[in-house]
Amino acid sequence: MADERKKISKKTLTKAFHHWYYGHLTCFSQEHMQTFGYLTSMLPIVEELYDKPEDQKEAMTTYKAFFNTEPQLGSVIVGVTAGLEEAKANGDGVDGETINGMRAGLMGPIAGIGDSLIVGTLIPILLGIALGMSTGGSPVGAIFYIVVWNLIAYFGMHFLFFRGYQMGDRAVEFLVGKQGSAIRKAIGVVGAMVVGGVAATWVNVKTAFALKNAAGKTFLSLQTQLDNIYPGLLTVAFIFLCWWLMSKKKISAVNTMLLLVVIAFVGVLVGFFNPGLTY
Repeated sequence: MADERKKISKKTLTKAFHHWYYGHLTCFSQEHMQTFGYLTSMLPIVEELYDKPEDQKEAMTTYKAFFNTEPQLGSVIVGVTAGLEEAKANGDGVDGETINGMRAGLMGPIAGIGDSLIVGTLIPILLGIALGMSTGGSPVGAIFYIVVWNLIAYFGMHFLFFRGYQMGDRAVEFLVGKQGSAIRKAIGVVGAMVVGGVAATWVNVKTAFALKNAAGKTFLSLQTQLDNIYPGLLTVAFIFLCWWLMSKKKISAVNTMLLLVVIAFVGVLVGFFNPGLTY
């Protein structure tokens, strides 16, 4: 007699959603971001799908990887992986690598869309309305924002989580075979583009190194020469340095940041960098 297919109960899904809603910033740090919040959310699902402790441990290993996205829209990713974990438990050709690849590929694009829609559009609109209602020191504006934002966030995240779960179960056919490979590759490319755009926008490394003549006038600026050859060359170099340290040398994000602090400190001391501070 064939084994009965495993199915995540609605109670467990609701519990997993609440773990994500209340705990997506659990133990938040620059090294892990939302990783522990994700682990907390997936725990009740894994406990229901797998009876053996060793199977539960193996399943949770998938979600130990770094994760960070816009948490409201990111609920759909957690829902999708819940559906995929269910498919994996039923032996439908999905493995941990497939789940983690999809998870990692989605977090960049979802973060870009979520930051634009939620942080850049919805929240400013709600705050604008709230400020208008707070004229004369009225507390109505603050109450309006707290109530409306939490209602939108809760029910919006709830809808996306359960919709993602439904998609995850049906998405199995897209994850296996050539079509699935093409989809994952496309998502990875979009995610890389988002990460590249963020790096180009927020990272800016320049040198203050220059040669001066006897009169104190600069006749050679290293930054100007670099810009003539390759604008942003130092920025690219530092980004690749961080990637090489964390990806190839397996150095943690915290230690990489400490190393960058040391490089910056030494660079300022020798005059290679100029922090622009005045005393």
